[in-house]
Amino acid sequence: MRRNLGDLPVAEEAALTAEWMGCRVRRRYDVGVAGIDRLLAYRDEIARASVLIVVAGMEGALPSVVGGLTGSPVIAVPTSVGYGAHFQGVTPLLTMLTSCAAGVSVVNIDNGFGAAYQAAQILKLVNEGAPHAAALS
Repeated sequence: MRRNLGDLPVAEEAALTAEWMGCRVRRRYDVGVAGIDRLLAYRDEIARASVLIVVAGMEGALPSVVGGLTGSPVIAVPTSVGYGAHFQGVTPLLTMLTSCAAGVSVVNIDNGFGAAYQAAQILKLVNEGAPHAAALS
């Protein structure tokens, strides 16, 4: 959901993969937390989405914010783009893993494909009306 020269290829990988897997995709870029008004302009659309893939670098706060705006699953994708204490994506990865927003899951750094695959699986289950869930260890 966020446009940054480094975030854009990862977000596009997720969008193209999801489309290839039969999902209807709406792209929203340049909606990071540094300009929260741009994100909030899509608040109704965010609330209606079945699954959201949120790509973010820097500090990785965007998925938590989006998770607070929706009851739908949010798949967070940290990117390796940033500066300062970003550590090639480790900083946003750790931020996303420690999110207090319910329903946020995290894939590995720059893994747009994995996020799209997970989103497609969730949508497939929703469309099939899966009656149960299982926990395995």
